[in-house]
Amino acid sequence: MAVPKRKVSKARRDKRRSNVWKLTAPTFVKCAQCGELTLPHKVCKSCGYYKGKAVIKKEA
Repeated sequence: MAVPKRKVSKARRDKRRSNVWKLTAPTFVKCAQCGELTLPHKVCKSCGYYKGKAVIKKEA
């Protein structure tokens, strides 16, 4: 069975794991209807449009 010859230091271990847990900032796109920033592939919360079609009826 393979056994490590030396103890892996905390610094070396943490360097190896450092890139695994990075969070990415969410990307935003402008709504074609009202121009507000929304998440891509989602209905706009302010106007209720998705891909140029009214999905949710909003009061003006």
